Formats: sequence, C-alpha cells, structure tokens
Amino acid sequence: MASTGRRARRWTLRWGDLGRAVLALVGFALGLIVASWLVPDFNVGGVGRALVAAVLIFVIGGLLRPVLVVIAALLGWVGAILIGLFGQALVIWVVLSAVPGDEVRLWSSFVASWVVAAVATLFVWVATAGTDDAVTASLLRGARRKRPRELEDADIPGVVFVQADGVPYPVLEWGVRAGTLPTLARWVRSGSHHMAEWRPKLPATTPASQMGILHGTIEGIPAFRWVERSEGRVYVANKPADAAIIEERHSNGRGLLVDDGVSVSNLFTGDAPVAYATMSAVQRTRETRQARVTLSSFLARPGGLARSMSRTFSEIARERFQASRARRRDVRPRVHRGWSFTLERAALSGVLRDLNTTLVADAMLRGRRSVYVDYVDYDAVAHHAGISQPESLAALEGIDAVLAQLESVAEVAPRKYHFVVLSDHGQSQGEVFADRYGEDLSALVRRLSDASVLASGSNEEGSGSLNSMIAASSDPDTVVGRALGKASDRLSAQKFDSADRADEAERGRAGADDASEQFLVFGSGNLGLIYVSGETQRLTVDDLAARFPALLPGLVAHPGIAFAVVDTVEHGPVAIGAHGEHRVREGVIVGQDPLAPFGPEAPGFVLRAATMPEAPDIYVNSLLDDMQEVAAFEGLVGCHGGLGGWQDRAMIVWPRDLPGPERMVVGADAVHELLVGWLELLGHRQGVRAPGAGHTGTEPARSV
Repeated sequence: MASTGRRARRWTLRWGDLGRAVLALVGFALGLIVASWLVPDFNVGGVGRALVAAVLIFVIGGLLRPVLVVIAALLGWVGAILIGLFGQALVIWVVLSAVPGDEVRLWSSFVASWVVAAVATLFVWVATAGTDDAVTASLLRGARRKRPRELEDADIPGVVFVQADGVPYPVLEWGVRAGTLPTLARWVRSGSHHMAEWRPKLPATTPASQMGILHGTIEGIPAFRWVERSEGRVYVANKPADAAIIEERHSNGRGLLVDDGVSVSNLFTGDAPVAYATMSAVQRTRETRQARVTLSSFLARPGGLARSMSRTFSEIARERFQASRARRRDVRPRVHRGWSFTLERAALSGVLRDLNTTLVADAMLRGRRSVYVDYVDYDAVAHHAGISQPESLAALEGIDAVLAQLESVAEVAPRKYHFVVLSDHGQSQGEVFADRYGEDLSALVRRLSDASVLASGSNEEGSGSLNSMIAASSDPDTVVGRALGKASDRLSAQKFDSADRADEAERGRAGADDASEQFLVFGSGNLGLIYVSGETQRLTVDDLAARFPALLPGLVAHPGIAFAVVDTVEHGPVAIGAHGEHRVREGVIVGQDPLAPFGPEAPGFVLRAATMPEAPDIYVNSLLDDMQEVAAFEGLVGCHGGLGGWQDRAMIVWPRDLPGPERMVVGADAVHELLVGWLELLGHRQGVRAPGAGHTGTEPARSV
C-alpha cells in the first residue's frame, strides 16, 4: 500500500517552493534594509547589496544550520535555546563580515537578526494572506532534501490521532456545514472521511477520557482532582508526579500506542515507546536526544522561533482586544480574562501549536506507526470565552489548518498515513455558579456545615499543556535546563497552590484524632466533589446527617444544584433532588426523578462514578436551565466534568477505509476498543492484542 513508490520519492522543485523562496528572499532583504536604519553599527549598503547578502545568508545558513543543530543537540537544551537566539545572528555576521564594506559587529548582528526576522515574517505573512503555507513548506523542504527513509514494514499504513480537545459534536457539525473548517469539510464532503458523535461517561474530563482512549480504562478517576483515601492525599491529574503514578496504576502495558507509537503533548503515554511533552513521562522526554534535535531544528528555522513569537504577540493583542470588546458589549455569560489567560492563550496558539505540529511531522517522516497528539487550543479559549464565540471558533480553525499541514507531510512520509480526529469530551456553558448565586460551592458548604473548608476550583488544563512542554525541556545538567525546571516548578506552585494546600491538610488529618471538622471541596466543571477530610472510607447519608444535619438538605434545596449523590447502606448510591430521588443501583425512582433532564444514560453514569472507591462523600451536579446551560463550580464560561448540555457530546472523524461503529460509542474505554480494532485491521499490534469486550453503547451511530 505504501512501500515502493513512497521509498523511491525524490525531491523535485515545485513552483510553490520557488515562489515562497523568492518571497522569503525579498522579505529578508527588506529586513536587512530596515535593520540598517534601526540598528547602530549595522549597515548593508544599498538595495543591491541587501539582495546579495540575503542570497548568501540563505545559502550559508542552509549549510551551517544542520551543523548547528547537531551541536545544539549535543549541548542539551541550553544548545537548543542558544541556537534559536543566536544561530541566525551568527549566519548574518559571517556573511556581512565576508562581504567588503562596513564592519559589522556581532552584537549588532544579534539585534539585527530579530529585526530581519520580524520584517521578513510580516512580509511573508502579508504576501501569503497569513496562511500556514510557510510552515508547511519548511517541513516539506526538510523532508524532500533528506534521503527517503527505508522501512521494512512500509506496506503497513500508519495512523495519526489528532485530539481536538473539548470540541462538542454540534460545533464540529456547524464548522463542516459552514465551511469554516475547510480541511475537515473537504474530507467529509468528499466522502474520504465520516464523522459521528460519541458519548463520554461521567466524569467528562480529559484525565478520565484520555486514560480511557489511550489505556482502555476509566476506573479510578472520579474527576480532575480527588482524594485518595487509602493514602490520605490529593491527586491532581496534570501534575507530572501524580500523572506518572496514575498511569502506572492503570496501564496494562498494551496501550493504544504500544506498537511503535509516539505520544505528543498528552496527559498519558498510551504505552508509547516515545513520548514528547507528555505529563506522565516528562522524565523520558528530558532524556531523549531526538527531542532536542527536533526542537533545535524548529528554533533554527527562520520561520520557526520568529514566526511563533510573532504569532504569540499578535495573539496577545487579539485577546486583550476581544476581552475588552466582550466587556463593552456586556457579553453574557462572561468571566474575567486577565493577563494569566492572555499569556496562556498566546503560548498555546503560538509556540506550542507549531512545536507540537513539528514533533508530529518529525514522527511521520521517521515512519512511526502511530502518533497521538492533543491540541488544547479550542478547549482553553472556550473555557474563558464560551463554546461558540469567534475567538473559540478561530482556535478550532487553527487546529483544522494543522490537519492540512500534516496532510501535506503525509505525502512525503515513508508510509501511508490515515488521520483520525476526535475530541475527549464536549463542553457546556453558562454563568458561573458563584456569579449566579453570590457564593461559590465551598462557601455554600461552609455555611451549611458550619465547618472549615479548603477548596480547589481553578482550571489548569491549558497551563498544564504548557507546563508539560517546559518540564519536559528542563535538564539538570545545564544552566538553561535548570532554569526551565525552576520555571516549571514555579508554574506548578502557582497553578496547584490550592490543591497542594488541600493535599497537605488531608495528609495531616488522615487517621488523626481531631475533633474539628474540615471539608475538601473540588470543582470539576459543573461537577462538585465534597470530601470530609481525614476519612478512610466514604461516609454514608446517615453519617453525614448525624454530623452535618443541614448540609445535604441545604445542598439539594439550592436552586443551582440539580442533584446530589450520596451512598446509603440500604440502597447503595442515591441521586437526591429537591423533589425526589433516584436509587441508581435498584433503578427505583421516588417522587420526581432528578436525573431525568440529563438523558437516559445518566443513571448508569452516576452509578459507575458513585461506586468508585475514590468517589467523594457527596457528588453535586449543577442545574441545567431552560437554555440547556449549566453553572460551573470553577470560574469558567465553558466547562465539562458533570452532566448537562454538550459536555458529553464528543466527536470523532475517521477514514472511510476503516469500518465505523454500528451504534453510538459510549465511554472512552469503548473508543479505545474501536481505535485498537482499526490498528489491528491495518496490521499493527501483532502479538499485542489483549482480551476485552467491545463497547456497550445502545444508541444508533449518527455518522455523516
């Protein structure tokens, strides 16, 4: 299928390559002229000399860059950073020093290199209408210049799994119908791919869903953060140390990517032999020389670091304008969008997106059998802006553009690649619980129980992706590497401060004889987790009533809470609402069913979540109002974790060459079985197959 013809592919000059080269040369010459005006002790003479210098810089830069990349990789991360900062300056200095004329100093060449990069990037961006063609062309030029890689198994197609984090199926459907996602629309409209909705179980969070998709289990993860009673400590899924422990406990060694796979920017590895910027395996990335080579190559490209930085700055300006416009227009629902989120969004849509794409392209050009990458752009922006705001949809359009880039890379890869695009969950939206009712969940618990409360309700998903890249880039053997490690530690300390305080409190109270009562309250979207601190097992409704008689009645009577789930001795888990209860183990409803507004799967989802040993003493789910909006217990407009709205409406897009599911896929563990089946059909995982049942979904699949 993909052997002889692909191995025999040779580089040929294309008109598009020639046009982009001319644009780049002109842009570079303009940059040299502008730098001559602005930078002291830097002068290239007239236009003719600038053009000659630009040509020489391109030629000598092309010859020196591979050498610099090798040196940088040998020096470690400090070398990768130095080549990004000084590589182009060195090339400019070498060229201009060799050409007769005014003397050029090295420091002025350094300053001039940034001026040149900025001008050239702006010129090419304007000339190409701001497309990603320059990045794609850079990736392809590198591939075509290299000797084609020979693969013994080139006839086995590879699969690239692209996770568009948090994209609900209705949003995908809108984009495809409207044509605002041109790559996905072309795939679906041409019939090369199908798209369908799938249903994640409770909790609809990235940790549970990625563990299910990559490792085939969703047990033991009740939310984004939780109390492990047997250890008396708090786990946060996107803390590197915690993520490593969570994966070690759940992996059976036969994950989705075990057969020559690569994990890029995920929470868990899927047992991939190679993992880049993966939260549970940051130590492995630190020790991988190839990661340093790839990063060095990315930073050494004229359009690499400079383009990413220019996009980062433009994203900062765009976010500040859009946040201000939302305030002026009094857009509802709305949350405060400060500088912390501004920088997070800029880094995600700027540097991190390009770097992730470069890592995926590198894996494809090496002929790796499977790649799984998580792009969190849409999810992060939708959390703060809303699921259908222009800035959120623009982030999704950016992921669609990445698919076009990877599609072009696949044309020169040593094996054929299929593309599967999926989300780990959807998103719902609504006004934040604290804004609606004047107090957050922790304050409500404190008022009803008359006890102290430690709360953690901040969302760290987007910053977690950044932290995984920073942590994976640190290196204790180099100065810059140690600095990156400290930066990662500071970022973790800032983002996980409340969770760390809860963890310290739980460790201190576990097994202690303390008459004072204390609660740990965690928000996971519109799902709230309430733990009585220091307990070794889950309390029953009778225990709660005896110790906190006003707590449960006050929670279920609150207008912002649809139901609370508690354990009972007689009936097991029970979902209790203001006007009735649902005994989910027995299927018995007394009074008005509090789960009825949340769909037919809700009782089963609640039963599974509530019978985990890690389940809280009380689960609470926010209201679902007449507009099908929820109220997050975190400070987010778009949220996921509980029930209600579009958060349990995930999507998947797959090639028509692969058989689609006959019914609605329910559960991330069932998605794992589907993806594993596709890999086996293509010839992957020989001897890896583990016994397991298929999915148990009951709804007909909706495919387009």
